[in-house]
Amino acid sequence: MSMFRHQAIYNTHSNVVGVNEHRGAIDKDDNIVKLDETKVAEEEAKLQTEYDAKQYQRNRAVAYDPIPEQLDMIYHDMDGWKARIKSVKDKFPKP
Repeated sequence: MSMFRHQAIYNTHSNVVGVNEHRGAIDKDDNIVKLDETKVAEEEAKLQTEYDAKQYQRNRAVAYDPIPEQLDMIYHDMDGWKARIKSVKDKFPKP
């Protein structure tokens, strides 16, 4: 099961209010909802593609110095801060 399965179910089946690993998708009256697996699979693929396209953002977030350190560097060495930020952006470019 992909990490986007539940979201894909919610996105493709407006009557689903919950997803239970044992019972499946359920509606507001606690009835099991029959899923269109083709639609769910297509939506999962779309969500995965969107997630993958933003990997550079997650990489940058980890690579940047903590905000307090960045603020200190801006105050003491603006050019050094710009160079540090540029090195992270160069290492993890936008696709």
